[in-house]
Amino acid sequence: QEPLVESGGGLVQPGGSLKLSCAASGFTFSNYWMNWVRQAPGKGPEWLSGIKPGGESPHYSDSVKGRFTISRDNAKNMLYLEMNNLKPEDTARYHCASATHYLGGATNWLQFEYWGQGTQVTVAS
Repeated sequence: QEPLVESGGGLVQPGGSLKLSCAASGFTFSNYWMNWVRQAPGKGPEWLSGIKPGGESPHYSDSVKGRFTISRDNAKNMLYLEMNNLKPEDTARYHCASATHYLGGATNWLQFEYWGQGTQVTVAS
């Protein structure tokens, strides 16, 4: 069983919204920083957001600050990303990833402990 499984992606028009989910299993979810990272075709990973093990102090990249909201439910081993005012440049595969410490700005998958297969988000009219 994969430790992290994302869902909720799809095709959305510019200005629209989506909420992504990430289900965790096989490790102590509440001990880890959790992150959302996206990767567009031909580009490297782009860290978007991270949240502390206890759910406080969310951090965001400048590219999504004010539009995306990260949250987690440790009782359900779930991580979420609510995305509003989506833009065509948000088109990418979105992954959740765990880490033992803050990894804001990370650009290498190997910096994370676990990451999922991702869910595709396409923003187009």
